[in-house]
Amino acid sequence: MDSRSACRQLPLRLSAGAFFLNSGLGKRGADEETARNLHGFATGSYPFLGKLDPQRFVRLLSAGELALGAALLVPVVPAAVAGAGLTAFSLGTLGLYLRTPGMREEGSLRPTEQGLPLAKDVWLVGIGLSLLLDGLTGRCCGRRR
Repeated sequence: MDSRSACRQLPLRLSAGAFFLNSGLGKRGADEETARNLHGFATGSYPFLGKLDPQRFVRLLSAGELALGAALLVPVVPAAVAGAGLTAFSLGTLGLYLRTPGMREEGSLRPTEQGLPLAKDVWLVGIGLSLLLDGLTGRCCGRRR
C-alpha cells in the first residue's frame, strides 16, 4: 500500500476497527440472558442460526467482531480484504434491519426509533465498500508504485 492510500484509509479503518473491537469485547462475557436475546433477535431474520446454542452464537459473534476489528486496525491486512469483511458483516446487520418488524416505518426504508441503531450500519457498508474499491482499483489500475 502506498502512503497516500494508507493516509486516506486511516480514518476509515481506525473508526470502524475500534467500533468492532469494542463491540466484540463487550460480548465476550455475555450472560445467558444476553446470549438468548441476541440469538433470538438474529434467528428472527436468519433462521439457520437457530441450530446454534445461544452461548456459542455469542462467542462466535464476539470472535468475528474481534477478528474484523483487528483486520481493520492492522495495516498489513490489505484494504480489499478488510473492506470485504466489513462489507459482508455490515450487510448482515442491515439484513436484520430490513427483515425485523418494527425497525422501519410502515412502507418505508426510514428507521423507527428502534431501528436506528441498525440503520446506521449503512455507514459501515459505505466504509467497507470504500476500502474494498480502494484496494482493488489500486491493484488493477496500476496506481500503486
